[in-house]
Parts: sequence; C-alpha cells; structure tokens
Amino acid sequence: MGSVVTVVSVALVIAGAAAALFWLVRGRRGFGTPADRAAFATLHAASLAAPPLREGLNPESARRAARHLRALLGTPALAVVGDGVLLAWEGPGRRHAAEAVEHAREAMDAGRPWVVPAEVIDCGDMGCPVRSAVVVPLVVDGLVVGALSAYGRQVSAGLVRAAGEVAHWVISQLELAELDRSRTRMIEAELRALRAQISPHFVYNSLTAIASFVRTDPDQARELLLEFAELTRYSLRKHGEFSTLAEELHSVDRYLRLERARFGARLRVDLLIAPEVLPVAVPFLCLQPLVENAVRHGLGPKSTPGRITIRAEDAGAECRISVEDDGVGMDPEDVRALLAGEAGGDSLGLGNVDERLRAVFGDEYGLVVETALGAGTKVNVRVPKYRTGVHAS
Repeated sequence: MGSVVTVVSVALVIAGAAAALFWLVRGRRGFGTPADRAAFATLHAASLAAPPLREGLNPESARRAARHLRALLGTPALAVVGDGVLLAWEGPGRRHAAEAVEHAREAMDAGRPWVVPAEVIDCGDMGCPVRSAVVVPLVVDGLVVGALSAYGRQVSAGLVRAAGEVAHWVISQLELAELDRSRTRMIEAELRALRAQISPHFVYNSLTAIASFVRTDPDQARELLLEFAELTRYSLRKHGEFSTLAEELHSVDRYLRLERARFGARLRVDLLIAPEVLPVAVPFLCLQPLVENAVRHGLGPKSTPGRITIRAEDAGAECRISVEDDGVGMDPEDVRALLAGEAGGDSLGLGNVDERLRAVFGDEYGLVVETALGAGTKVNVRVPKYRTGVHAS
C-alpha cells in the first residue's frame, strides 16, 4: 500500500496531462515494470474522474466520478456523500448505502478524517466486503461540502493515507469548479453592467433621431424604428456569453445607421472585413462599446466631418480587429486610468470590454489603445480563432 500512496500523492497533481502521455507511451513501446503500469493506471483513472468533478458536487457528477475514484483507491466499495444525502455508492455491499450518510457524519462534523469501526458497519455476513471504512471530509473554501468514504474489510494506515490524498485531489477539482462558476458569474455581472451603461445613452439618442424624421420623412423614421428594435433585441438578449463576429458586426452596423441619422454627412464609416473571420466567436457586445466610444468621445466633440474605420483581419491563429477614428483623441493617462478601472461615468464601456477579454482569453488579450490629444484613437482587439469553451450561442 505504501507504494500506491506514493503514486497517488505524486501522480494526481499532473493527472490530466500525464494521461495523454500514458496512451502515447503505451502505443509506442508498452510498459516496462509493474510500478510503471500502476503509475499510468492511476493517472488514467484520475484523468477520467476529473471532468465530472469539474462540474461541481452533485448526484450526477458523483455517480460518474465514483467508479474511477474507487479504482484509484483499490477499495471494494466507495461512497460520496453530499450535504446530508448520499450522492453515489460504487461497488458491492449496497445494503450499507443507506447508512453511508450516518457513517460520514462524525468526519463531516469534526472536519477531519474518521475511521468507522467494524462494530458499526459489520452486517454479520462473512462474505460481505464492507466491514469498516475511512471517511475524509471534502472541505472547499473552509466549508465542509461532503465526504469521501472508502469501504473495505479492514482499514490500514496505507488506506487512510491514500483516502486522504485522493480526497485532497477531489477538493482541488471542486475548487476549480467553483472558480469556473465565479468566473461565469463575474462575466454575467460585467455584461449586466455594460447593458445598463449602454442603454440610457443609446435609447435617448436613437429615439431623438427617429423623432426628427417622423414628420419630414415617415418612411425613414419607420426604418430607423425597426433598426432600433432589432438592435435593442440583440443588446438585451439574456442568453449566451459569446457571439460570432458576424453577429457583432451586424449589431454595430445597425448602431451606426442610427448614429448616421443623427450625425448626417458628418459621420463616415469604412468596414474592411475579411470574410474568413466572420464565424470567429467573440465575447458578446465586445465591439459596440468601442464604436460607441469612437462616435461619442472621438467624433462627437469634433466640428468637422469624421471617419470611423473598422477592420477585422485573419492573422493565423488569431483574429485581429481594430476600431479607429480621426476624432479629437484622448489623453493617454486617461486611457490608462480607464483600463485600470480608476475612471467611472460614461467610460465604463471600454474598461468593461477590456476586463471581459482578459477574463476569457488571458491578460495578453486585453485592449491596446493608440491615441493622443488631437490625433484620433485606434483600439486594437486580438482574439484566438479557436479556444476551448468559447462557442457562439
């Protein structure tokens, strides 16, 4: 058992990546020693248990992970207990499943491993492999969320150590699942804040522009009203963190039609879009704030006509997008404060997009802003063309 504990404690840390190596090595030259085979079998079991655990602790994820956790420990039976309920039982001796919650209570209340004595479990059937157990509480962020119980004929010191190591690995997966949920909640909150910031300006300016055409050009007013309806429908949709670049550009085009009705010939727009990047998934509402910033803060204060150029290019593994205006420009120190979250008010949109890009793709994918007072502004966006978990919906 000592060698198994060593394998578990070291190998689980790199389980996911090493499982791929497991199959690669197996395919090329097979395994040499029994220790090699045990190590790779452990890695493989851990790699199979990880995906359901990354969904959090619930009956379905516990059921899918339990048999792999049982294989890791090599025990006859294993139970996963949640908050006062049995989530999964794996192995023989199912007659004891109804008592699993009671077996786990002592460990969960104390917050430390607990060995359930044989006199508590023994059912009198000499053929039953479930005669004792070690229970390890699952503590995530300081809270006991469940317990892992390894059942066998007898509990050895090696089984106690192995159960502790496997439970710690399970906890790490549950903590990663919580991080995933926190990230999703953060992005949703940022999106709600962005919608709340965009809507008042957008609604007021659009309705003002539409009202100006009601008597002089009713057909134009009707078309603008339809554009307004479609744009608000898209901007206020409730589902999906991501859209395709094509959908974002359609929304931006509608926005610019409404702004052109307001600005007239003073606003000129160039769209230079590579067709191959249109299906690329991007964070929902990541372009309109950049274009709105160019219109309001770049061209709005300018007394002469201005131009906005939107580019989207294929750059190998990435899609590169830029929104450029020849307006009044910005103080670079103001831009730094804005992206650092130190500016408020109507500057929220640019900082919000920067935060969401970094949250989804990493810090290297934040906004890059080129600007100076009187020199216009160019905002550059890079997004990977493919990224695991990023899909338009």
